[in-house]
Amino acid sequence: MIRDKMGKTLTGAEIMSKGVNRIINILLDFELFILYLAGLVPSHWFRLEVYRLAGLKIGRGSTIHMWARFYQPKGIAVGSDSIIGDHVFLDGRDSLKIGNHVDIASEVMIYNSEHDINSEDFHASNSPVEIGDYVFIGPRVIIMPGVKIGTGAVVAGGAVVTADIPEFAIVGGVPAKVIGERRNKKPNYKLGRARMFQ
Repeated sequence: MIRDKMGKTLTGAEIMSKGVNRIINILLDFELFILYLAGLVPSHWFRLEVYRLAGLKIGRGSTIHMWARFYQPKGIAVGSDSIIGDHVFLDGRDSLKIGNHVDIASEVMIYNSEHDINSEDFHASNSPVEIGDYVFIGPRVIIMPGVKIGTGAVVAGGAVVTADIPEFAIVGGVPAKVIGERRNKKPNYKLGRARMFQ
């Protein structure tokens, strides 16, 4: 008899399923390690090519600065002319959509999977995250699963976003709350070039 970590006796099919799942996770961890190494290379072109090979969808003129970390890169889509800062963490275990002309500062963490702290087995549950066009996310922001950030919204540095943010709202704090409103309701700027060796 073979039992799982909760003490439940496993059938032959369950043992096989767990074995296959373990192999898939090892391969995913290796892929994430390769992406981490690619993130150390000071060439935007090289990094973007490696990220695209791993399944990230990255629009024209967008870039991801050095030292980015990922989970399930195939679930991540970045629009055009968006710049994502250094040391970000992007979670693709569910859909993560980042719009056009989005500016994400350094050390931002975006999650779309979290553990159910009330479940008997502490299982993970996933929810998509969507970030609209012309959004600015300040440094060290944490965005939790299931959040939708509306077009033109601004998230102040250090905020923890646990609920949807309306279009053109300015939010800050833990948890993030509306603290203002962006005056320009028709943004049409381009973010321009990323810094060369970042």
